[in-house]
Amino acid sequence: MSNMNLYSRGDKLFVIINMFLIAIFTISALYPFIYIASLSMSTGFEARAGNVILTPVGFTLEAYKQVLSEPLFWTSYKNTFIYTIFGTLMSLAFVIPGAYALSRPQLYGRRFWNLTVAFTMWFHAGLIPFFLNMRDLGLLDSYFGIIVGFAVSGFNIILLRNFFEAIPQSFEEAARMDGANEFQVLWKVYMPLSKPAIATVALFCIVSRWNGFFWAMVLLQDEDKIPLQVYLRHVIVELSDDEEFANSLLTSAYSFETVSAAIIVCSIIPILLIYPFLQKYFSKGILLGGVKE
Repeated sequence: MSNMNLYSRGDKLFVIINMFLIAIFTISALYPFIYIASLSMSTGFEARAGNVILTPVGFTLEAYKQVLSEPLFWTSYKNTFIYTIFGTLMSLAFVIPGAYALSRPQLYGRRFWNLTVAFTMWFHAGLIPFFLNMRDLGLLDSYFGIIVGFAVSGFNIILLRNFFEAIPQSFEEAARMDGANEFQVLWKVYMPLSKPAIATVALFCIVSRWNGFFWAMVLLQDEDKIPLQVYLRHVIVELSDDEEFANSLLTSAYSFETVSAAIIVCSIIPILLIYPFLQKYFSKGILLGGVKE
């Protein structure tokens, strides 16, 4: 007997509608990436004519050859990895201890500190004061400024704090009886039990760092330090007005559209590769078999 036979008519209708909506959502989420990938592998003429809809038209990899031959592309790619890897590690180094401290009932002024962190989620000093602070601290046009200047997120701290608070005290009490101090409790009890939450926060940080554009564009003037997203803007905005580049497209198999699409595809690939490794932590039960009350 199939599972559908166990459902009432209303349940079956509900399942069918859900499957339909999920299919529509999946298609709408995947199509932009499929379109960009197809555009990047089409000829420049077909891309300019708007003939690319779902699959490549006039298949060619000339756009990728052009992109991968640019030294600045590889420099910006390297910079993006630097900002993402070290920026994420720096963020976790601040967020995890901060969330643990705010989850402690014995923290003096706990309500005040929690409200202070939450306040930063709603109100900001503004773009100009932040820029002036970065300038006065000597963090303009530097790797360190991008890595440290955006290391702390109030949202991530609150998210991880809530996760820490949900862990039963039985684990901590057992560690205390074995003589563990605060750092050992955090390192050996809370962090291992919080892998799903930490993986979620890490993924938020990775995506935010990888896609970081505005402040990198504002704070970085040296082309050798710009990330991939700023390089993409350089291609879209500056090369579109470059007559020499425009003339070279007349006799080439690629176009401005296909080159831009190829850069976008190259920028997405690392995120697509790393996501499955973090995804496995999301579905794990944090306290499965941990404590029996």
